[in-house]
Parts: sequence; C-alpha cells; structure tokens
Amino acid sequence: MELRVLFSDDPAFLLSRAGVFLSSQPVLHNLVLSILHARVAQSDPGRYWMAIQQDDTVGLVVQSPLTFPATMTLMERPVATAMADAIAEAGIDLPGINGEAATAARFAGQWSEHSKSAATPFQGNRLYELLEIGEVPEVEGKLRQADPDERSLMILWTRAFQHEIGESDNDTEVRVDRGLAAGQLWLWDRRGEAVSMAVSRELLYGVVRLSGVYTPTEKRKHGFAAACVLALSKQLHDAGYRCILYTDLGNPTSNSIYRRIGWQKLSAIASSNVEPEGSSQAADLSIVRHAECAGINRFLESPLALRQEILYSPM
Repeated sequence: MELRVLFSDDPAFLLSRAGVFLSSQPVLHNLVLSILHARVAQSDPGRYWMAIQQDDTVGLVVQSPLTFPATMTLMERPVATAMADAIAEAGIDLPGINGEAATAARFAGQWSEHSKSAATPFQGNRLYELLEIGEVPEVEGKLRQADPDERSLMILWTRAFQHEIGESDNDTEVRVDRGLAAGQLWLWDRRGEAVSMAVSRELLYGVVRLSGVYTPTEKRKHGFAAACVLALSKQLHDAGYRCILYTDLGNPTSNSIYRRIGWQKLSAIASSNVEPEGSSQAADLSIVRHAECAGINRFLESPLALRQEILYSPM
C-alpha cells in the first residue's frame, strides 16, 4: 500500500485533513492537538508533516516554533521511517525529537542513518490519565483561580518552572497573560497565601491536560502540589472531562504520588537532542542504531531517564 508524506505550513489544513485521525485517540494525540490549535489561534510559524495511506492519515509530525523539537504522534515502524526519510530529504534540520518512546526511537534511528546526525536521549516522561480518585491527601488549603493582580507572581513562578525543566522563558509573560485571560492558572491557597500552582490547558475533544505544576523551593515537601493537582483534576473529572498530565521519569517521587492519588500510566515519552553532521556526537550513531536493533530500553538509557517501565503500555 502506497504511503505518502505531505508537508504543509498551515496548521488549519492538518486539523481539517487529519481530524478523524487526531480525534480517534484524543488522549494520546492531545499534545499535537494543542500545538496545532495554538498555532491556528496565534499564527506562529511552523512545519507540519502528515503521512497518508489509502487516503487515511496514519501519522503526524509537527514542529512549532521552528527552534523547538519535532513532536510526533504514535506511528507504526514503516510510517515513522517514511516520515524521517521525507523530512531529511527536504533538508530540514531538526533540533530534537519528541514522541511516544518506541516511535521516537524508530524515527531517531532512521533520521540518524539518513542525515548522518546523532540523536542523543536526554529525558523520559510518562503520560498519565486520571481514571478514578485514589488516596486524598490531608493538606491545609483550597484550590482557587489565579487573579489578574497576581500576574507578577505567576510570571515569577512560571519562569522558575521553565528554568527547572530547561525550557526557554522567552514567552513567559505572553503565556501568563493568555492563561489568566482564559482562566487556566490555578493556585493552592493556604490561609490567603498562594503556595503552589497548576495550569489547565485548552479543552480538546473532551480532554484537559494539566501542566506547569510548580511549588517554590521553600514551600515544598508539604504536599501542596499534590493537593492542587488532585483538587483541580477532580473538579474537571466531576465535570465530565478526561484529565491527563506528563511527569518526568527521572523524578520517582512525583510519579509515585500521582499514582497514589488515582493517576494511571499510559505511555512513555522520549525526548532527544539532534547533533548535526560533523559534530563530535554525530560520529557515533550507536545509541540510535542499538535502539532499532535491541529495543527502546537501551535508547532511553541515560542519567536523566529512570530505568524502569519504559516500554509503551497501551490504553
């Protein structure tokens, strides 16, 4: 069966053409859906690829902003390799790769062979969904929305969160302003003092993704973040929405806390940096080649990735 890869710089076209595919698994496709909807609303530049087989969409790769890694949907091996070949043949330099662990490994292996670049894993994440409310922590305080007059605090905390996860803070103020306007910034309030923060992303196909969970260093180890996330996710869950979030596999404490309060693991996400041809990293492609030959566990073997439960777990 013929497999075609189409390129577009129009996110609205992908949402229209691949709508059935994206809505078929709204939890697993939420991150890609969020990127596409945000780019339609904000008109930021981007690159978008769609794999089509017998007129059906079978995979997507999105890159926006153009300095960000390419983020991809779950794809079968032939689709992932075809995507990597098409993007490499177009002369595109990708700074990184992000996606479901097995798909990311397949793409990275083919990309490295084709472009003579090295893809070096640097982070592993876990996608969770709240299926039922588990252990409820007894923590003083209550959930509330952030007020506009707390903008400076939200900027300070959001920037600190971005620094902790190694993310650019070039858009911090814009991000906070949009979050405040949309009512997406939430706080855990203890006796009138904000002590922890969480963000509820745009509702897409019945799914809300929580992100930006942050507690200032001096207020940690009191359960504020867990209480904030549980209260927010319960509020959304009771309203009939599916709630998801991503965690860093290198932080076993947060992973165990989320599981205790009712979050169920779905899949592992791998992130890799791409080194161009001629760099010291590009000379040795053993990591990604071994990922293709020996499996995804080896691909994710790095000090920043937890060496447990890496293989993809279906819903």
